[in-house]
This record gives sequence, C-alpha cells and structure tokens, in this order.
Amino acid sequence: MLQHQTVSRDEWLEARTTLLAKEKAFTKRRDQLSADQRSLPWVRIEKEYTFDSPSGKVTLADLFNGRSQLFIKHFMMGPGQTQHCVGCSLEVDHLTGILVHLQNHDVSYVAIARAPIQEIEILRRRMGWQFPWVSSFNSDFNYDFNVSFTPEDIAKGKTYYNFREADIGMEELSGDSIFYKEEDGQIYHTYSTFGRGGEQFLGIYRFLDVMPKGRNENGPHHALGDWVRPHDMYGKGGTVEATGRFHPEGCGCTVHSNEEALA
Repeated sequence: MLQHQTVSRDEWLEARTTLLAKEKAFTKRRDQLSADQRSLPWVRIEKEYTFDSPSGKVTLADLFNGRSQLFIKHFMMGPGQTQHCVGCSLEVDHLTGILVHLQNHDVSYVAIARAPIQEIEILRRRMGWQFPWVSSFNSDFNYDFNVSFTPEDIAKGKTYYNFREADIGMEELSGDSIFYKEEDGQIYHTYSTFGRGGEQFLGIYRFLDVMPKGRNENGPHHALGDWVRPHDMYGKGGTVEATGRFHPEGCGCTVHSNEEALA
C-alpha cells in the first residue's frame, strides 16, 4: 500500500495551483527546446544509401514516399538476433493509430535494422506492425549513423554512441533520426537522438509519470526493461537481459546457457 500525505480538498487545490505554475513554465521551456531542436544546422547527405525491402531494393530517397520529412527508427536488431529489444518494440507500438496522422502531416516513418529483411519480416508479421521496415544489411547506413558497430571497434573498447566515445560492448543499439528532402531531391540529416533521448517518442511515459506509482522501474535494470515485454508476451514469463533483449521462458539460447554454467 502506498504511503502518501492526505489533505483536505482546499489544501489539495492550493498545492495543485502551485504545481500548475511549474507545469506552465515547463511547457514554455519544452516549446523552446523543440524550437532549438528544429534550428539545428543540417548536414547534406552525399552518399547513396540502398536498403532491402519486402518488394526489393529501395533508396533513402524512396523512403520519403513522396513526402518531405522522414522519421527513421533505428531498431536494435542485428543479423540472426532472435531476441528483439523491448524498448524498440515499445516505441514502434506507439505507431498504431498515429501513423496515418504523421503521413498526412508530410511525415514518413520507417524503421531500419541491420538484420536481413527475411528476419525482419518474420518479426513484423508476428507483432502485427504495419509501418514500413527495411534492412540495412547490405549498407553502411547503420555504421555511418552510429547505431551498429564492428567487432573490431568493440574489441578496442572505443565505439561512438550518443555523441561520445564509450565502451559499448554491443554490435547493435537504437536511436531515432530525422531527414528532410528538398524539392530538387537533395536530402539533409537534421536531428538524431539516442538513449533516453528517445523517451520523447514514448507517449506511455506521459501517462505513467502522473500515476501514483510513476514509472515503477524498481527492478534490476531501473529502466523499462523491468516491466516492458513484447505486447504478445505479457503474462507468459520470460526475462529481459541488460541489453534490453527479451528472452521467452525456456528459450534455451546461449545467454541462458552461459547463466546456467556460471550458477
């Protein structure tokens, strides 16, 4: 049972009015931050990126699908990876219901992962996701945008992620990037965010943050991995490792085998 201060209605209204002033100030700061994000200088895209889609090869320009703005979700899924990221899954689940609104506001949304398109399609069909999803397996795209890393870079302990050099220890990570295409076809990279920066696209947190229990991320990860599961796996057991990847109960993968060997 939660322990919390209880007051009269008049006392609550006084406290709520004080909080309202803080909320209004925060809203104004949020508006300014959004303006600062849009005012970042742009980078001209000179390289020709080609991806694998269910219908064949597509270019970065094709992903705009006739619109001028492109939101790309860097989905953390490498070749042969059967345990997909719960955070990425939660983020793309938000597209249900809003994709049509984005598209009619001159925004195309595409997820990109380095896994081969055949593996992506298996997961996409299982989860019922309807947004476009392509593979960068035969492209430098993930490496150029610092969400995939070579084994050599990982061995050196010097990978560049979230705008700083760090010892990541993983070949795949997640993020979000924005692109703009001029009428003459020139494409620009305008914005990227990684790590907790992606929370701005997780609308569920706006609900949880005002609930009495808040985010309630009090497990071993102190993050969404403590509670989020693929939407078809709630109530079916399973675990989430520190990387954010979900393992169904009794999956028998090498991660569990190594854990049992160390027990």
